[in-house]
Amino acid sequence: MGLLTGKVVMVVGGTVGLGGGIARAAAQAGAEAVFVTGRRRDRGEATAAELTALGAQAAYVEGNVADPAEAKEAVAEAISRFGRVDCLVNAAGLTTRGTLLDTTPELFDEHIAINLRGPFFTMQAAVADMVGRGAPGTIVNVITMSAHGGQPYLAPYVASKAGLVGLTKNAAYAHRWDKIRINGLNIGWTETEGEDAIQRQFHGAGDGWIEQANAGLPMGKLGQVDEIADFVVFLLSDGAAS
Repeated sequence: MGLLTGKVVMVVGGTVGLGGGIARAAAQAGAEAVFVTGRRRDRGEATAAELTALGAQAAYVEGNVADPAEAKEAVAEAISRFGRVDCLVNAAGLTTRGTLLDTTPELFDEHIAINLRGPFFTMQAAVADMVGRGAPGTIVNVITMSAHGGQPYLAPYVASKAGLVGLTKNAAYAHRWDKIRINGLNIGWTETEGEDAIQRQFHGAGDGWIEQANAGLPMGKLGQVDEIADFVVFLLSDGAAS
């Protein structure tokens, strides 16, 4: 018996990076079904096939969480296919750079749309399903240590993620008597494909940047997807209820 045996898990942004790792960990933990969303159909379909090979029912839907209608429709699609959503993970995120002085309104709005508004409306739809069924549920929002301040070049990212901290706390308090547990996970600098692209695009990183970064960190390594994913699975599980 795995930690998520019999659960229907939805991972928003679950096709690549940390979201993809969480989706795989959920399947390995015995989830009955894992439903993933993302904007790249090729990666999404490949992820769904991988999850099926791990023994879970799996499906992918292409969608942009920045659009509230698409965010809610994705949850509705998961419910239509699998009957319910027991566990929701909001792992989609935008980390493009901007300071207080050079961030445009368009960049600011893009961060708010993906990092804050999207999770608001996926939670709204998922919690409505849980409450409507009178069933317990779990939600994990992937946040960041940078929500406490962060580097100067992360101004719009920090603003959006700090908002997600407040939203997570509010929703957790509002629905505690519905037996819906809502947690936010403040992760640190993590080694992913997306982070590699960001480092190369915005910081001039070349091959070997990961080794250099590891050497400057207390634990000697960046955050690892599999380790974080295992903790998310625990937070989604009944074992984290006490």
